[in-house]
Amino acid sequence: MKKTIAMTALALAVSFGAVSCKKKVSDADLKTQATTVVASNPTASVEVKDGVAHLSGTYASQEEKDAAIASLKAIAGVKDVHDMTTIAAPEPVVVNQVDPAVLQKVQDAVKDFPSVKVEVVNGELTLTGDVVPAQARKIKESVDALQIGKYNNNLVVK
Repeated sequence: MKKTIAMTALALAVSFGAVSCKKKVSDADLKTQATTVVASNPTASVEVKDGVAHLSGTYASQEEKDAAIASLKAIAGVKDVHDMTTIAAPEPVVVNQVDPAVLQKVQDAVKDFPSVKVEVVNGELTLTGDVVPAQARKIKESVDALQIGKYNNNLVVK
């Protein structure tokens, strides 16, 4: 019986010793590893406190964000990841809102003025170029007669 108690006490002492000998990874070491993980995103940063990684910044998509969080959780010694990131708003899609038939009509109306360009800028019909006052008046009358609605007259009158 004494032998069993002694063996149990010895096993307990060894297990406590093994647990206390296990090297704890410092927050500085964890931060170095975590920074390497998020380095591919220049807008992201990570801080580590008490083994918990605090991820912040902006990601282009949910998939990128999830991948970064999973990579941080995979680092040995990281207990948890606090997500303080945001997903970037998608870039607005500029749609050509000018009817091609209207564009063609305006191009036909100004074909006698080679210095005038008719183009769609940010979804709006725009006239650009250098003209003399008489030409500017004639171009405006021609385009207005088409009754196309709003357009940007960016002609430079010289």
